[in-house]
Amino acid sequence: MARHDFNDRIVEATAHRPWPMPSLPWIMTQTWHDLLFAHWPIAPEVLRARVPAQLPLDLFDGQAWLGIVPFHMSNVAPRGVPALPWLSAFPELNVRTYVSIGGKPGVYFFSLDATNAVAVRVARALFHLPYHTAEMAVDEHAGDIRYTSRRTWSGAAPAQLEAQYGPIDPPHPPQRGTLEYFLTERYCLYTLDRRGRTCILEIHHPPWPLQNARAAFRVNTMAEAIDVRLPDVPPLLHFSRRQDMVGWPLRRL
Repeated sequence: MARHDFNDRIVEATAHRPWPMPSLPWIMTQTWHDLLFAHWPIAPEVLRARVPAQLPLDLFDGQAWLGIVPFHMSNVAPRGVPALPWLSAFPELNVRTYVSIGGKPGVYFFSLDATNAVAVRVARALFHLPYHTAEMAVDEHAGDIRYTSRRTWSGAAPAQLEAQYGPIDPPHPPQRGTLEYFLTERYCLYTLDRRGRTCILEIHHPPWPLQNARAAFRVNTMAEAIDVRLPDVPPLLHFSRRQDMVGWPLRRL
C-alpha cells in the first residue's frame, strides 16, 4: 500500500490514552492489517522465569497471559519518508506478554518474525528486539485470513504457525477494566539493551476496533520455541481489520 493511505490525523485524538503522548516528535509510522490477537492464560511463574527480572509482570486478576499475534503491515517508514512497496509492507508474527513500569503498562516481546530481512536487522540493531526472518504467506479466502509462517533465522529455535481466522461480529472499542482492554490497549513496549538496561518505546494509535473472532490452528509451535506449553483450553480471540500507529525513539529508563 502507498504511504498516502496512512491516517495522519490519529495524532489529534488522544482522550482515550492512559497517559499523555510524549513531548518529543514521533519518528515512524506503521499500519497493521488483518490482525489476530490469540491469548492463552499462563501461570505467572512460568512467564516470570522467561521475562527479564528488570521487567515486572503485569497480571489481570492474578493471571498472566501469552499472546500470539499474526498480521501484515504497510506504511512501515520513517517520518516524512514515502513507503516503498518492497520495503514497507510485509507480514509479521509476534509472541508477547505484558509488563508494567511506573504506571505504564506495556508489551514484552519474546519473538517477532517477519519476511523482510532488512527490517529484521534494523529492528534488532536499533530497537534491541528479538526479530527473526521467516517464510510467510497471507491471503484471504471466503472472508477468513489464511496465515502461514516458518522461522528461518539461523540459530533461533524453530517456530511455525499455520492458521485460518476471521471476525464473527461487528467492531467495538474495548472498555476500560475489561480483559480485552488489558490485553490490547497498550501504548509502549519494553526491552533491554545490550548492557541489560531497561528501555521503552512509546506508540500511539486510535482505540482498537476489536471484533470477536474464530480461529483454527493447524500448526502452532510459537510458544514451544520459548519452552512454554500452551494450556489445553480455547484461546481468547479478537480480530482487527486495520490499525494505524506512530512510534517514538527507543529510550533508556
